[in-house]
Amino acid sequence: MHTSDFDYSLPPDLIAQDPLPDRTASRLLVVDRSIGGIRHMRFPDFVELVAPEDVLVLNVSRVIPARLRGMRGSGGKAELLLVRELPDGSWIAMGHPGGKLKPGRSVTFGDDSAVEIVEVLGGGLRRVKFVGQLDAAATLAKYGEVPLPPYIRRLPRPEDRERYQTVYAEHDGSVAAPTAGLHFTPELLERVKRRGTALATLDLQIGPGTFKPVEVDDLADHRMHAEAYRVSDETAGLINRRREAGGRVWAVGTTVVRTLETVAAPDGTIRPGAGDTSLFIFPPYTFRTVDRLLTNFHLPRSTLLMLVCAFGGYENVMRAYGEAVKERYRFYSYGDAMVVM
Repeated sequence: MHTSDFDYSLPPDLIAQDPLPDRTASRLLVVDRSIGGIRHMRFPDFVELVAPEDVLVLNVSRVIPARLRGMRGSGGKAELLLVRELPDGSWIAMGHPGGKLKPGRSVTFGDDSAVEIVEVLGGGLRRVKFVGQLDAAATLAKYGEVPLPPYIRRLPRPEDRERYQTVYAEHDGSVAAPTAGLHFTPELLERVKRRGTALATLDLQIGPGTFKPVEVDDLADHRMHAEAYRVSDETAGLINRRREAGGRVWAVGTTVVRTLETVAAPDGTIRPGAGDTSLFIFPPYTFRTVDRLLTNFHLPRSTLLMLVCAFGGYENVMRAYGEAVKERYRFYSYGDAMVVM
């Protein structure tokens, strides 16, 4: 398959610019991949789809206010998006304007914070270190903005700090939300648990590559940015026990799919551990662990859409996207949801 196979036409007015007042008010498109059937539901109906023996796996990574706007030494404006912290305390970051952010130059954020560009890493990435009075955490707390995706064509508002975040987020580190989880409230998760369905958690720190379209024609030539993950002994044991008892593994979002498939043994058994993953899933792919997928609607030519097509079947998923456009579903991070069963 080629990158162009994952293109589709989307009217701009279907790209959700704001979250709905109620997290659970989204629509839910359900795809039965065995027969290619499509059903239209509301998100609270999700509870009816999970069974008591199943396990729902959540990514508990928390979005940090990773976007920083500052000034270069020349007086020109600059913008940095922090991606991840390195063991030595420096950070990998994306920067604009890229041609001006060369090693040895600095960007300041007020009188008490600054970064120095240490090296250019390629792929739009740089290594930077904080050299002002404030360290990275204090700088983000004081000057950082919620890193809303580029297709949300407005500046962040105070309410985005809460709404561009899952209600179960625990560990700082992501620069994008695991958006499939944005639809849950504590009350809805409690309804899932009352059915007997288990909740398991893992951590994958989402980087900016999640929004990056694939720019090569041959999918095998695309390289994913590495993202850090952690799967605990408790999570691995819970998932394995549920699988052994005949339960199905539900992945809440593509980040959960990538993490589980990274740590899965050939027989589907989940192995605990931590590390980095650059796993790129596209058709054809044989899934070892994940049985069901809850996700949002994704950008054309994106690695996320390719993963969903690998899971649900290319024809099924692209037909479902056409149906979603026809029925005027809301797309992308603040948009509606989709289940592939």
